[in-house]
Amino acid sequence: MEQAPTEAEERQTFILLVVFLAPILSFMIVGGYGFLVWMSQLVLGPPGG
Repeated sequence: MEQAPTEAEERQTFILLVVFLAPILSFMIVGGYGFLVWMSQLVLGPPGG
């Protein structure tokens, strides 16, 4: 049977998620959306044009 994680392990996991994973993930999402818009404008032309 597995042991429950200790409070220190939970804190380390929380810090890992908040300090590293969330900013990296948000950067990837925003960058991916910007890239998608940029590519669509290259193919379809500028908006309203």
